[in-house]
Amino acid sequence: MEFENPMLDLLPPPGTKVAVGMSGGVDSSMAVWLLKQRGCEVIGLTMSLWNNQFPLQDTGVKGCFGPGEEQEIEMAKSVAKRLEIPFHVIPLADEYNEAVLEYFRQEYLAGRTPNPCVRCNRTIKFGFLIERAEKAGIPFDYFATGHYARVHFDPMQNRYLLLRGIDLEKDQSYFLAMLQQEQLKKIVFPLGNLTKSQIRRLAQNAGFPELAEQSESQDFLESNKYDVLFREEEVKEGDIVDEKGHILGKHHGIVHYTIGQRKGLGIGGAGEPYYVIGLDPKNNRVIVGRKPALLKQAMRVIDCNWVSIPNAPNTPMKIRCKIRLRHEPASAQLEKVDEYGKIVRVTFDEPQSAITPGQTAVFYNNDIVLGAGTIDSVEK
Repeated sequence: MEFENPMLDLLPPPGTKVAVGMSGGVDSSMAVWLLKQRGCEVIGLTMSLWNNQFPLQDTGVKGCFGPGEEQEIEMAKSVAKRLEIPFHVIPLADEYNEAVLEYFRQEYLAGRTPNPCVRCNRTIKFGFLIERAEKAGIPFDYFATGHYARVHFDPMQNRYLLLRGIDLEKDQSYFLAMLQQEQLKKIVFPLGNLTKSQIRRLAQNAGFPELAEQSESQDFLESNKYDVLFREEEVKEGDIVDEKGHILGKHHGIVHYTIGQRKGLGIGGAGEPYYVIGLDPKNNRVIVGRKPALLKQAMRVIDCNWVSIPNAPNTPMKIRCKIRLRHEPASAQLEKVDEYGKIVRVTFDEPQSAITPGQTAVFYNNDIVLGAGTIDSVEK
């Protein structure tokens, strides 16, 4: 299956009412600016997620969830005022706690490494935020964000396609791969045909030099430790063992570990370093091995969401698969396991390092996001 990849015009017609999810950063702010220049009627929306539930301290880490939210809301409000658009704050703390934070906690306790950003995009940012804004009587035809991705309608399939952003270094289609057709048809990504450097220059020229120089690194949580999300009784000490079950040391709770981790094991010594190669929540064990043990060639992916195609292909298909954010999509074969297309098996042409249960696997055909799912297990 091949699709053309033209330089698409990603902005709606002048006069269209567009709500923009704003964070106060350069990307969402320039999305507003571009839409204003187009002649659209723009409304700014910002989510309020922080609920003081967890004892987060100021560690200097920027994150989506934490007490620093108040400052980000003020920044977004200030940008909206300068660009002369209406601005609304939508409270979603309860929804975020249930759909993202509790999911995150339960996945870690089960020995998996979740992807909260993928979950948040599908359920909160492109879900409850739009729903609550509409219920509040805020009128808009489309919803836009500052993501580096593209949406294209394919009349041959009568289907919306999700594509990678032109700037492959900043492409964020990985985080959006669990979106559905009903969501895509209302979404606009104004930055999809632009590069990050172009956006920074645009901010300078548009009179927002402070945004152009803004640091862009942001984590899920305003903390460099996730243990604040867990109760003391949930984080229990256990054994660190090798592949044969020999005890090599002690860990301080499996929630602190992920596949491929090398630092913080406390079992140094002569020879090659150890890496986390498995987590055993049932027996509260962290399993370690040498670097070659991280290489696996196949995996089972569950809860698949098909974005740009109606369902999983009925016959094996060559794809490129991305197993985490900082992973170059690798050549693989995808095979449907169940009749509904919710479970697939992915076999890579070459073994991949640190395939991690709980992470999102995204399936590509060139720039097109075919679908995605959650890595359930790995095979040799």
